[in-house]
Amino acid sequence: MPLKLISRLAAVVWLTALLAPAPAQAKLDPGVSSLCDQAARRAASRHGVPLDVLRAITRVETGRRSDGQLAPWPWTVNMEGAGHWFPTEYAARKFVFERFKSGARSFDVGCFQINYRWHSQGFSSIEEMFDPEQNADYAARFLNDLFGELGSWSAAAGAYHSRTQSLADAYASRFDRTRAALGEGPLPEPRQGSGSRGPQPLLARQDSPPGPARLGSLFATGSGARPFISFN
Repeated sequence: MPLKLISRLAAVVWLTALLAPAPAQAKLDPGVSSLCDQAARRAASRHGVPLDVLRAITRVETGRRSDGQLAPWPWTVNMEGAGHWFPTEYAARKFVFERFKSGARSFDVGCFQINYRWHSQGFSSIEEMFDPEQNADYAARFLNDLFGELGSWSAAAGAYHSRTQSLADAYASRFDRTRAALGEGPLPEPRQGSGSRGPQPLLARQDSPPGPARLGSLFATGSGARPFISFN
């Protein structure tokens, strides 16, 4: 094939790719997305944190656009500064487990992006950290403590993100905008039959990578499931 013709064909392919419409954003499963808001509602009721504070935080931390709305996503991981959204809890946990085995310890998980390095002492396993109910409960108590210290929910939200003032201020501004945009709209309906613990552990306890010495869990562990990364 003549070189000139090859060049023309290559130009056509490049131009076609350039002008092609961007793929539509995948629609989030509202049943899964609602897990964060429903957990936020129960945690708000238990701990006296305004519901819109928790709903704003989970959107700032994990929000993605779906049907023009910013919606939270429980299977979100920030691994050493890089955000990842997974379609299932199992996929998110598998990703964390593989990185954990490689030595990663600075990562955030779940609806409220609880950080393993700084807050793992509040849980008995990473499964518990992913659980929307327990993730939200921990976030609510932490925010309550920060509110008691700082005197406003905006400042508490900033400190939730960082104690570096410039980072806290930037986060607080985003939180304020997100909170204001929520208005008083109704919460999504609870997902029917959505137990927060679905998939079985990836590995039995004896196969888990070593973790820190047993750290007292702040939550009851009534389910019989064995975590794949336990803190004992």
